[in-house]
Amino acid sequence: MRASHADRERAVDVLKAGFAEGRLPQPEYEQRITRAYQAQTYGELQVLVGDLPQGPVPQVQFTPRPVAPAVPQTFLPAPPRTNSSATGALVCGILGTMVGITAIPAVVLGHKARAEIRRSGEQGDGMAVAGLVLGYLVIGFVALVVVAVALAVGLR
Repeated sequence: MRASHADRERAVDVLKAGFAEGRLPQPEYEQRITRAYQAQTYGELQVLVGDLPQGPVPQVQFTPRPVAPAVPQTFLPAPPRTNSSATGALVCGILGTMVGITAIPAVVLGHKARAEIRRSGEQGDGMAVAGLVLGYLVIGFVALVVVAVALAVGLR
């Protein structure tokens, strides 16, 4: 887009401020001022003042298609909550692999969480399923160990 006289003057003002603050040496300042008055487009002015703290001259951005304005964050719906029973099921399932006894609460909380999630639309179904799987695996392993010990004791 072509630059106007007012655009060139704004760029010169930014250059003057940069020089006054000691950000530009005298020869570079004079060279940039000359180039600013000769600039024909916003892009040429942008190059001259883009590295100074006052920032570039306002530049119009063209998009190939109209873009809908972004919805302010305050008008977006709140993200769904994660079900606390699902979190509890996962924690108990993980602890069950180490402690064993927490496998039972993992199964109970997992089934409870899946029912609540279907009813309320909360998130956390994957955590509930993971808690269930871990709980059932630990319960199955403990049952297998108990049966193996019982058979070993019975054979003596």
